Order: sequence, then structure tokens, then C-alpha cells
Amino acid sequence: MMKIALHWKILIGLALGVIWAILSSYLGWSQFTIDWIEPFGTIFINLLKLIAVPLVFFSIISGVTGLGDPSSLGRMGIRTLAFYFVTTILAVSLGLILVNTISPGKIVDEDSRVDNRIRYELWADQNQIEVKDNIHFLQDVKYADRIERLSESEALVVIDPEVRAKMEIANQTKEAGPLQQLVEIIPSNIFGALSDNGKMLQVIFFALFFGISLLFIPQDRGVPVVNFVNGVMEVLLKMVDLIMQAAPFFVFALLAGTISKMAGDDVSKVLEIFKGLSWYSAVVFLGLVMMIFLIYPLILKMIVRVIPYKGFFKAMSPAQTLAFSTSSSAATLPVTMECVEDNLGVDKKITSFVLPIGATVNMDGTSLYQAVAVVFLAQFHMIDLSLAQQLTIVLTATLASIGSAAVPSAGLVMLIIVLQSVGLNPAWIAIILPVDRILDMCRTVVNVTGDATVSSIIAARENLLNYRPDHKTDDTFDPDVNP
Repeated sequence: MMKIALHWKILIGLALGVIWAILSSYLGWSQFTIDWIEPFGTIFINLLKLIAVPLVFFSIISGVTGLGDPSSLGRMGIRTLAFYFVTTILAVSLGLILVNTISPGKIVDEDSRVDNRIRYELWADQNQIEVKDNIHFLQDVKYADRIERLSESEALVVIDPEVRAKMEIANQTKEAGPLQQLVEIIPSNIFGALSDNGKMLQVIFFALFFGISLLFIPQDRGVPVVNFVNGVMEVLLKMVDLIMQAAPFFVFALLAGTISKMAGDDVSKVLEIFKGLSWYSAVVFLGLVMMIFLIYPLILKMIVRVIPYKGFFKAMSPAQTLAFSTSSSAATLPVTMECVEDNLGVDKKITSFVLPIGATVNMDGTSLYQAVAVVFLAQFHMIDLSLAQQLTIVLTATLASIGSAAVPSAGLVMLIIVLQSVGLNPAWIAIILPVDRILDMCRTVVNVTGDATVSSIIAARENLLNYRPDHKTDDTFDPDVNP
């Protein structure tokens, strides 16, 4: 009997989930899907997150003690952060090039954009924010009637509670002191950090500190601790193998539930959402696809060389399909680690250190999306952003991606901060919110692919890469093959 590879099973689960959601919407069964099928998808994400934090904790300790030399750890840490920083800048720059070239916000009819511009100026005037492109529709007499009508309608506008909540989180983040991010990395209670997936940086800090300290105690006392850590790591990875056997069904449940929530009992709602934001969605999607299939392989070709184009995607396909399903780099981390280690041949010393940091600070897909979203919203409101403002977007989006790990709904919250950095209305996130869930799935695939790329580069630089073209990637998560 022919054995189907895991990534194909997951893709089949994805397709069946979409088909079921459409069918259940057509037949009026969406509530049944949400009540009886979607919970299995939530269980799947919870199982992966259950493993993610302890896996990060023990894998970093294992990686640090495996390196054995604190100086080599420092060198590898600097390289890791440098490469993540470079890929983030590339992602933001690519997003800006695409959105300025295609101009999705200008495709909307002129009358709507004029109304949007007047609304923007009314908001700026009310909040005492300078209109930086020196165009003032409020002072043009030919728009007097429109201004009066829109002033009345704007007075009745109520900000969506979900948007308001994210704006409050963004304001708290923005108003924090310059060293607040550094303060939040140091946990006051490690058990509190271990019990909260949003405090992954604190877990990483403690694990690094613990691992480095192990290197400075007598070897006879440290070895039992190291053996215990490595033993726990083996158990956690076996748990991942077992969970992944049911991944196709769980992925089916995730997709079915997600689309059913969007569509309700009217599947045309999903089509209408994408139709209204089709050009914006297309530009974001194009940028993300270019990062996955062009930028990352090109970087690998230039620096690593030994990993072929098809071989890289064959190795990473289980992690990529899972990232698309879960929309969470942290939830996908256990699977990413196994794919990078077993299929790409990256040494455990590298994966244990680089990948947990990447899952926390590397947000290439999110950064690209933020760049496209900000410029699209500016175009949609007939605002010309200067070169200086667009460079501000590059800087803010890059720094925001590093600090977004501990923030709930990180992508949208950081987008609010980027909008505010160039003097735009943060409430505009409501415009693109309807398509955010699907685009978030695509962004997570980019983040995971970027993590794998940087891990391979660091491994090649440290002479710890052993890629085997003949390795059977289908056996990676098979408990019988990996006892």
C-alpha cells in the first residue's frame, strides 16, 4: 500500500476543511461546525502550545551546554540577531516596493477617496495632528457641502470595541519607557513565565542564564543535570511525533471552524470580504509568496549552497502547512525544530538556540504586512507619504517586530504603533480587519520559513550543517521509524 507523506495528508486536511466549511454554510450547518468540529482544532493548538514552552526552555539549556564555550555562544547570538534583522529589513523593503508600484489604495473610485481624505483631515484637526503632505481639503470651498455632511456623520461614528481594545494595548506599549522591553525580558517569577506563552522572551532569558551557569560549575555536578535536560528533550520530541499523527484531522477542524465563523450560513460573505479588499490582499499575498519562494531560497543559494531549492521545501513542508493552519509560530515551533534538525541536517546545538529566538523575535511576514497595510491605508485616504515617512515605517516596523512577542494580537497592535509613527489614524485597522485572519495564516508561513533559513545559515557558518539529499523526509514524524 502506498504511503502518503505527512505534508500531503495535511494539505488534504486543509482542502477538506475548506470544502466542509462551504458545504456546511450552504446547508445551514455552520453552528454545528463551530460547536462540534472547531473545538478539535483548538485542542490541537493547545497541545502544540503545551509542548512549545517546555521545549524552548529545555532545548536552549541543551543547546548552550552542548556548545560548551560561552564565547562561541556570544558569537552565534550576534550572528543570529544580525541575520534576523537583515531579513526583516528585506521584508519591509519588499512590501514598500510592491505597494508603491501597484498602488492598491488608489484603485478605489475618486469620490470615495476624497471623502476618506476629508475624514482624515477632520480626525487630524480634532486630535491636533499636523497634515504632513501640506494638502488641505478642509480649506477648499468646493468641498464645503461634503465637509459639513461628513462632519455630522463622523460625530456619530463609534469605534469597534475590538479595535478600541487593540488601540489601548498599543498606547500602553508606546507610552512605556525606552528600556521597558529590556525590563520585560527579565522574569520576576520563572514559573509565571513558563505558564504564559506570551512571555517566551523571559523563558529564553532564564534558559540562557541557566545553561551558561551550568558551564561554570564542576563537570561531575553538571552532567546529571545535562542528562536530565536531554532526556526531557527526547520525551517532548516524541510527544510531537505522536501529536503529528493526528495533524491532518486537527487541521481539517481548524480550517472548517475558521471559515464557518467568517461565513456563517452565507458563504458569499467570505467572497464579499475579499472582493472589497482584493487588491490589498493580493499585494500582501504576492509579497509573502516572494519572500517564501524567491528571497529566502536566494539567500540560501548565496550563503549555504548545499541545500537545493526543492530539497528545502520538501524538508520544511510539514512545518509550513502547520504554520498556515495554526497561525502561530510558537505553536508550530516543535514541528519546525524537528524539520530543521532531521530534514535539513542542522545540528541540535543550532536548532536549540536559534529557532526559539526566531519564533519570538523574527516576524518577517508581519513586518511586510505592516508596510503594505500602512501605505495602502494612506493611499485609500488620498495621503502621499514622503520618503522620510516611509523610512520611518521601515525602522518602526523592524523594531516593532522584535518587541511584538509579548503583546497579544501582536500584528494588529504593532500596526497601530506604525500608523501612529507617521501620523495616521490607528482606528483604520478596522478597514483591513476582515481579511486579517486569512493573511495571518500566510504571514506565519513566512515567519517559519525565515526561521529555518537563518538556522541553516548559522549552521553553515558554524560548520554544523549536515544536509543529506537522500534523507527520507516522510519518516521524520513516524514513531515507528524514530523510536
